[in-house]
Amino acid sequence: MFDYELTRRRLLGQMACGFGGMALGGLLAGRLQASQTHFPAKAKRIIFLFMQGGPSHVDTFDYKPRLVKDDGEKASFHDARTIANKGEVELSEHRLMGPRWNFSRHGESGLWGSDLLPEMCSVLDECCVINSMHTNGIAHGPATIFLHTGSTNQIRPSMGSWVSYGLGNENENLPSFVTISPSTGNGGARNYGSAFLPAIFQGTPLGTAGAALSKEPMKHLSNPLRSSSEQQKLFELVEQQMAAQMANRPEDALLNAELESMELAWRMQSEIPSVLDESQETEETLKLYGIDQKETAEFGRKCLMARRLAESGVRYIQVTYGSNSPNPAWDQHSNIETHEVHAKATDKPVAGLIKDLKRRGLLEDTIVWWGGEFGRTPYAQKNGTGRDHNSGGFSVLLAGGGFKPGISYGATDEFGQNAIENKVHMHDLHATILHQLGLDHEKLTYRFAGRDFRLTDVHGRVLEDVVG
Repeated sequence: MFDYELTRRRLLGQMACGFGGMALGGLLAGRLQASQTHFPAKAKRIIFLFMQGGPSHVDTFDYKPRLVKDDGEKASFHDARTIANKGEVELSEHRLMGPRWNFSRHGESGLWGSDLLPEMCSVLDECCVINSMHTNGIAHGPATIFLHTGSTNQIRPSMGSWVSYGLGNENENLPSFVTISPSTGNGGARNYGSAFLPAIFQGTPLGTAGAALSKEPMKHLSNPLRSSSEQQKLFELVEQQMAAQMANRPEDALLNAELESMELAWRMQSEIPSVLDESQETEETLKLYGIDQKETAEFGRKCLMARRLAESGVRYIQVTYGSNSPNPAWDQHSNIETHEVHAKATDKPVAGLIKDLKRRGLLEDTIVWWGGEFGRTPYAQKNGTGRDHNSGGFSVLLAGGGFKPGISYGATDEFGQNAIENKVHMHDLHATILHQLGLDHEKLTYRFAGRDFRLTDVHGRVLEDVVG
């Protein structure tokens, strides 16, 4: 017989796992409640194909006959960069630069598209093309952060985090928000961060922009130096220690987030390898995404990964085509013909993703969003061979998820400089995408620092004309 004093510390230590389980159960219950949408949803998930740097709308989907006719002529514009940098609002003269690729109508809808993106043009009947976008921020950093968070100058939750917060998890063994190859620049982790939302809603990154993504992108989740039984023991020990801490600080949000992240990472080890195992796909499917070709293999693999994550229950998947260099991929200030390099890398995979989702019956409740942080100017920058940034008018494509297929909405002026008809601000696009997910952008709020915040701040309207 031995002396054993049941002190408060020992009692809490023995009950630690129970406290941890109770806390985790409470968090999960809250997330299940969050999955109740404001109204019936048309879509369950979204795949955002982020074309970092700003593809030229007047070279892709916004056909401007006047720009073709007046190629090389001089015209005067209010230059957004000059206004932003110097505050000067005077007109400045520039040399017009017509599209460097030929436009034609496609499919039964007759939507315009250029031969820069022939594969995407082949699926335009599935797409809603918005040609009247405008946004905040003329430089990459502010515009990219605004696209992802709805704010340029404050730390706000990313759109993926808001969706994750609003819809909750569909698969408890996977994160509800995954970002594939995010850039470390132009906002970096802020573009998939949760800010003041609970940390469980931040994006889980796979790789970084510009770097080749291995066929086993989640290899770091497992430890080849330990056996599964050793990992289990280590996990249980750490869990007990954290649960003991939670017994003393049950309301500690950071500690709760750490426990949830650890639990999720542990569960992911058993599920993620099969989810991302492309060897389960047929040869025909791999070819559909261009994985059999050098130019398209890398982005094709990422798009296929997005599809597999979507059908496995991930709510928000972002795939970035870009780089970590100061000049993002589509940022052609000189030699606009370089767009062709990026088009060849992405065109077939994007079209393949849309086709694959449709034939699997997933496009109906999956939103595919293609676009960049802004567009390009219709004139040559400094009378050179490239185009400058243009936040006043640009195009995005939306497919599936209840968006009307085969339509073009809105218009820019005769040259493509500014949106003038049915103008769509980025706040409006955010509000409409949330609406399709069953979320009211005015009601999806979170109280922080004494006020209610939302993705669209005090702005945004649902585009009733583009949704079914």
